[in-house]
Amino acid sequence: MALTLNTNIIISLLMVLSIWASLAMSRTLYEASIAERHEQWMARHGRTYEDQAEKEKRFKIFKQNLEFIEKFNNAGNQTYKLSINQFADLTDDEFLASRTGYKPVPSQSRTATTSFGYENLTEVPTSLDWREKDAVTQVKDQGNCGCCWAFSAVAAMEGITQIKTGKLISLSEQQLLDCSTNGNNQGCNGGMMENAYNYIINNQGLTSETNYPYQATEGTCDTQQETAPAAQIQSYEKVPSNNEEALLQAVAKQPVSVAIDSSGFRYYNGGVFDGNCGTNLNHAVTIIGYGTADDGTKYWLIKNSWGQTWGENGYMRIKRDVEAAEGLCGLAKDASYPVA
Repeated sequence: MALTLNTNIIISLLMVLSIWASLAMSRTLYEASIAERHEQWMARHGRTYEDQAEKEKRFKIFKQNLEFIEKFNNAGNQTYKLSINQFADLTDDEFLASRTGYKPVPSQSRTATTSFGYENLTEVPTSLDWREKDAVTQVKDQGNCGCCWAFSAVAAMEGITQIKTGKLISLSEQQLLDCSTNGNNQGCNGGMMENAYNYIINNQGLTSETNYPYQATEGTCDTQQETAPAAQIQSYEKVPSNNEEALLQAVAKQPVSVAIDSSGFRYYNGGVFDGNCGTNLNHAVTIIGYGTADDGTKYWLIKNSWGQTWGENGYMRIKRDVEAAEGLCGLAKDASYPVA
């Protein structure tokens, strides 16, 4: 009897040990698989670390982000997808600090503008893509510099310049970064599009990207290039806040700069974004069109400044005509456009 009992105990222990060993092996294989993916990701994006401790730290962040992305995609029933991209070894705070940069000032401190020029527009196309009208330059990359405000303003100015002159000219974000220090603009530490427009107006134009190329860091204003404008604007106007209909009127006539809460955008890879986000405006982009997806979902078409490997070749579709007056992620709260 005792022998049988002891035998059963031994067998049970062996089974437990076998299960434990199997789980440990599975965890080991899983970790090895993630480590291999991290190495492949590092090679693809040219990422290197200063020492082993930094690499281990970044690997843990990479693993957490990868698991989040896979869990989201595996859940199904989503209108958009996420993917591992060049930002996968950053924390949320690190990402927002280096890849956003919209910093508004209190509304009472902002320069008042004239009336909304498109308020009487009654007919707009059912869909529009300013890329198809050759009014959008290729997607650019702000790099590790919080100057989205400059890229948003420049994209809107490039658009209206082409619409008015027929010439699509890539204009200089670096000039704004170095020279537009008026108001709240602080180079890579953030700024806003209205101040960029005011600088361009006062400077009587903005030079080309060829003349004043982007360096992803703030430098000394090159006054020689500053006085060689490739395009000009005469003023700018604000779109009425919290009004997607007014925003539609403006986008129907030209690309429009908007501030947005980008907290859910980092891993966006395609589809119509309708995810969780707030209205804490921390990023600036340019709306270059709108349309309706195959399932009937209305969307805005956004040009971002995170390079062409992010999103849909650097662009994003985000849900339009939501119940909240401020639009999804607050995109209708603070929109503006240059007048030429």
